[in-house]
Amino acid sequence: MANPTQVTSWDNGKLGQAKLDASSLGDRVKLRLLWDAVRMYEANKRQGTVSTKTRAETNYTTRKPYKQKGTGNARRGDFNSPLLRGGGVIFGPRPRDYSYSLPRKALREALRSALIGKLRDDEVLHLSSSAFDKPSTKTAAEALRVLGVDGSAALVVPDINENVYLSFRNLPRTHVMRATDLNGYDVLWHRRVVFVDNAWDVLIERLAGGAAAVEAGSPSSEQPTEQEAEA
Repeated sequence: MANPTQVTSWDNGKLGQAKLDASSLGDRVKLRLLWDAVRMYEANKRQGTVSTKTRAETNYTTRKPYKQKGTGNARRGDFNSPLLRGGGVIFGPRPRDYSYSLPRKALREALRSALIGKLRDDEVLHLSSSAFDKPSTKTAAEALRVLGVDGSAALVVPDINENVYLSFRNLPRTHVMRATDLNGYDVLWHRRVVFVDNAWDVLIERLAGGAAAVEAGSPSSEQPTEQEAEA
């Protein structure tokens, strides 16, 4: 990506431009890696509680529906047969754990690819928290309107900011998250990604720190994010 990248910025009611250093992201969107990451995050969200009963678990009588011979019908064992309505299910789904994890390096590459795609589509924005000295949903809604956010939005903050969180939490399809918790799935799921204050720098530092550890041949000292830990 070109360095620096200009994005639309909102600061206390005024529109302007903010410069984001995207040189460390590269310039290639790895679609297959994004697909793998989205598939993993979707799988990890599954509860895995679906269950069906086998013929041994159905609560029916074990008597034969009719006698073995003399009726002209095919022989039947009992009412629990999977061939009868209300009987057991053959090879039906059972409770299981669908979760799995990709390597941390792959997840970071997926996040880079998602950010590159958003930057190319002009769907990355910047917002200053200086106007939120107290919670104000009205100010938050006005900021998103001025920025042209007409769909879902991920509001990325550098750290916990109670005023920003309380201001945006009641807005539909708007989610506030820390830069250390952001992943490729969050970036792709939301129509716009709005970085608050220096959240972009915190995110780039996180990605660069992980890359440096991999290049050095040592495990990253960075703690896994909440989503990566759950994976």
